[in-house]
Amino acid sequence: MGKPILLDFTATWCGPCRMQKPILDKLEKEFGDRVEIKGIDVDQNQELAAKYSIRVVPTLVMEKDDVEARRFTGVTQGNVLSAEFNKLL
Repeated sequence: MGKPILLDFTATWCGPCRMQKPILDKLEKEFGDRVEIKGIDVDQNQELAAKYSIRVVPTLVMEKDDVEARRFTGVTQGNVLSAEFNKLL
């Protein structure tokens, strides 16, 4: 089984995205190599954003074994994301 992946759909011009970044950095330290967090700039990756039907940034998509497990829109607190990661581990 693969490790959980968090896709962080973001944009450089997005204020809430800048608020989300330190939360994700802290999670990355907390979980280490047990999870993977990927930042995806929607302006530079429009095809991928379209594939995931991203309409709002930030949008966080959690996947496990290439299947979407959860989706969050807007700034999401670390404790919420941490609890979801723990369910997937």
